[in-house]
Amino acid sequence: MQGQFTTTTDTTKWSDLLREAVSIPGTILEAYTAFHGYSVGNQMLAMIQCRLRGIQPGPLCTYPGWKAKGRQVRKGEKAILLCMPITCKRKDEAESDEAGAFTRFVYKPHWFVISQTDGEPVELPELPEWGRAQALAALGINEIAFDHTDGNVLGFARGKSIAISPVNPLPHKTTFHELAHILLGHCSESAFADGEATPKSLREVEAESVALICCESLGLPGAEFARGYIQSWLAGDMIPEKSAQKIFHAADQILKAGQVATIAYLVAA
Repeated sequence: MQGQFTTTTDTTKWSDLLREAVSIPGTILEAYTAFHGYSVGNQMLAMIQCRLRGIQPGPLCTYPGWKAKGRQVRKGEKAILLCMPITCKRKDEAESDEAGAFTRFVYKPHWFVISQTDGEPVELPELPEWGRAQALAALGINEIAFDHTDGNVLGFARGKSIAISPVNPLPHKTTFHELAHILLGHCSESAFADGEATPKSLREVEAESVALICCESLGLPGAEFARGYIQSWLAGDMIPEKSAQKIFHAADQILKAGQVATIAYLVAA
């Protein structure tokens, strides 16, 4: 529940962030609007911290980053915690052996919201537009003719292709859902043994959670139907941590794939 979420390097969980996103309407849109330059997971992470601490959401930057833009972080302000990748090397590998390098993710408090700073107005990009055709091309996914004979089916994913029913009342939501099935690897699981494949209920929860995030981020209708669909498939269960990580990653892929470059505007706080 809102107000009970904690953000520390030991307790932050993507499943907690996803639960906030699914249960509180408007959270995803507010996070995307304020922090669209960051990953979807970090958008939610920053938004929850802003809400808990009473900070006005807005553009984020590091301390030296704001200083370079002519702004100063106010004394006593506490930094925002975000997840960031770092490159590590296995101890049993020689220093010159690049094959021993790997990436891990850590939480670091290095960012401040513009409302935590004073100074000159700064020029930042506007909220990007999202293009469906551009996203499909960037993801390498084709759209094929809808040929399903069941009138209750509004869309499907097949291999690296999707098809949306011409009578679908929410084609964008179904597009996100079917893209998610492909990006989450569900379409390739048919060759797996039953014990290795993701259960159908969890596949549907994962795909519809991605659709919910994308719909709300872009201000498109359908989020309320997505919430009901997710809860019906969950049947009271919780979304696993691993699934939450996959959901945020797939949503981030879809949103970034369709982003169209925009002009800049002045921001002051």
